[in-house]
Amino acid sequence: MSSGHDIVEKNTGLMALLIVLVVSMGGLAEIVPLFFMKDTTEPVAGLKPYSALQLEGRDVYIENGCYLCHSQMIRPFRAETERYGHYSVAGEFVYDHPFQWGSKRTGPDLARVGGRYSDDWHKVHLNNPRDVVPESNMPGFPWLSTTLIDESDTAAKMKTMKALGVPYTDEEIAKGAEEVKGKTEQDALIAYLQNLGTVVKTQR
Repeated sequence: MSSGHDIVEKNTGLMALLIVLVVSMGGLAEIVPLFFMKDTTEPVAGLKPYSALQLEGRDVYIENGCYLCHSQMIRPFRAETERYGHYSVAGEFVYDHPFQWGSKRTGPDLARVGGRYSDDWHKVHLNNPRDVVPESNMPGFPWLSTTLIDESDTAAKMKTMKALGVPYTDEEIAKGAEEVKGKTEQDALIAYLQNLGTVVKTQR
């Protein structure tokens, strides 16, 4: 006597369809409610869009694969909050497209690195990490200090972010290229890092 399972298990097309259906329903049940929760869709108090220089720095962060070794999400566990600071909240990332949470920590989490070190410390660290952290296995990025930002793309990047919901004004977009002109990729990356997590940090 055959059962319903026999029919599904012997028909690979039907089984694939049912798998897709079950995964889709589970995904919808997990994701859709988040769109109706203000905590996940509204920016935290005081959150501002990245400046033009910070936005360019974020691109440098992505281009050099920093997210492969550094996460930007502190979980709400005591061991994490004692080491890194206040746990991450969704409202901090509403202007990030895409967000840089990451999933691996070869290096420390960077969610609250903003203001923790001076700009000079970051410059030395990016040129040769072992000059400030002897046990570091992070590679150096000395070329960032001599590579200039291409300001011709800055306005277009800001317009794209505006189309995705980031509240840039036309004036901010118009001044974006001027803000980054003559700045190095290192300057931009440090500006981005110095901004990370500072809104929630000031509320602690």
